[in-house]
Amino acid sequence: MNAYLETLAAAWQEHLAPRSVDAPTVISTFAGCGGSSLGYSMAGYRELLAVEWDDNSVATFKLNFPAVPIYHNDIAKLSIAECMKLADLTEQGQLDVLDGSPPCQGFSMAGKRNIQDDRNQLFHEYVRLLRGLRPKVFVMENVSGMIKGKMKLIFAEIMRELKASDYRISTRLMNAMYFNVPQSRERLIFIGVRNDIRIAPSHPRPESKPICALCATNDVVDSIKNPSKWRDFNLAKRRLKHHKPSPTLDSNMLVPGSGAPFDLSGVRIGAERYAVISSFPMNFQFMGGWKHKMVRVGNSVPPLFMRAIARHIRKEVLARTVV
Repeated sequence: MNAYLETLAAAWQEHLAPRSVDAPTVISTFAGCGGSSLGYSMAGYRELLAVEWDDNSVATFKLNFPAVPIYHNDIAKLSIAECMKLADLTEQGQLDVLDGSPPCQGFSMAGKRNIQDDRNQLFHEYVRLLRGLRPKVFVMENVSGMIKGKMKLIFAEIMRELKASDYRISTRLMNAMYFNVPQSRERLIFIGVRNDIRIAPSHPRPESKPICALCATNDVVDSIKNPSKWRDFNLAKRRLKHHKPSPTLDSNMLVPGSGAPFDLSGVRIGAERYAVISSFPMNFQFMGGWKHKMVRVGNSVPPLFMRAIARHIRKEVLARTVV
């Protein structure tokens, strides 16, 4: 087993380790299959509730986090009272971290960048829960396209709403490839700390140099069926290179002709390697076929990336908080 797979295996054991009585708590909204949840768990957090509407995502989440309650429905239908009941919270301000990655297709540089996309407005539901729960800290992740071109208008609106929620906020473009993930994946990370805590929000510093994706996954066996049918799709454009991290892996990679990554032999990357490049340990299980798996992974925050953010918040904010 190579060093990267050993890192993933060790991180998986961190996820499985018993939680301490005073473990920090988190609620994950727009939880997907659990990429962010796994990162928090690796950092020693106890997840009180996950919120997700997609059937396959929920099935995958339940498979890997059987002890975590999950609200399987539209977030807009989740009242503050029901959220607190499901998470076993008795009062505002009790929760440590509210996490969420509102769907980003309307902002994405890979998409049509439609400012009127209804999905751009889902952050209002996140803000509604933020104001109702008043956690000590919030973390929100989105694509870099949010601060480019006409999408800056929505970014400005988001910042106004978050600041009006009584939080000090820091935003930074961060790349997962500097946090032990063999993939260049740039994301905008919002971190907010409640004003009464009087600690300035900050972001973790890089932890690693970029990792070669081919080297990191040379022990991974892909179960690809009929790989020859993928050989004509932009082989040269997005071919994985030695000594380089992978380009961003997202659900657009499923579209023939999209420039999906290939290994050096010209065979399309299979679902197993795809997940490992995104820092999902080999033990993480997915429901459904390879397309389901690749969409789940492509829409997830890489777990090791979120682990770094969660560790930083635990050390720099929660460990220093006296409320």
